[in-house]
Amino acid sequence: MTLSGYDIGTTDGMNDAGLVANLLYLAEADYGAGFDKPTLSVGAWAQYALDNYATVAEAVADLSTEPFQIVAPELPSGHSAGMHVAISDPPGDSAIFEYLDGKLVIHHGPQYTVMTNSPPYDEQLARAAYWDQIGGFTMLPGTNRAADRFARASFYLESVPQFDDERMATSAAFSIIRNVSVPLGVADPEAPNIATTIWRSVAYHKAKRYCFESAISPNLYWVDIDKLELLIQ
Repeated sequence: MTLSGYDIGTTDGMNDAGLVANLLYLAEADYGAGFDKPTLSVGAWAQYALDNYATVAEAVADLSTEPFQIVAPELPSGHSAGMHVAISDPPGDSAIFEYLDGKLVIHHGPQYTVMTNSPPYDEQLARAAYWDQIGGFTMLPGTNRAADRFARASFYLESVPQFDDERMATSAAFSIIRNVSVPLGVADPEAPNIATTIWRSVAYHKAKRYCFESAISPNLYWVDIDKLELLIQ
């Protein structure tokens, strides 16, 4: 079950093992030059993970060998297709993959639970540590910049109760995402990483349930992967 961007690339999705992949814009992404190995479009990066792996550990072990070169044609919007990808699985493991200065950087571990856009993940963690010292109940950054949204998402993810009820847990996740979404119509033409949020998704890994909400037609849809009659060859 996947979401498509520009009808040409997978941006988000869940496979039949409950592995989830999320692709987001990263202006600083640099995949390097030269093609001395097989190439893969950045639009197929998340899809490759969903097609080939059942767990995060399996994906990290294979992708860390860099079996392909990412290529990033210009987006239909005219912007560079700089992206980073996060993957997560039912046991709670997660990893974030970024290409910076032509080199693959991987953050692997269950503690990596939030990803927005720019700056690169190391810098995001450093900025979030500053806001941790202040304390979210004292003050939180409120702009639509990705670093501010990262800080808010990190705080609220740690602050909301860990609901056992699936419906409550899903609702809590959507409430956090809505809090860090960019309002409809707000965009910065000079900074493509600051743009309107046009959809939101929540994946319930263990139940293999994938939920979707459009910002334009705000109705919640969900699919139970295990109830699909999948033809797997």
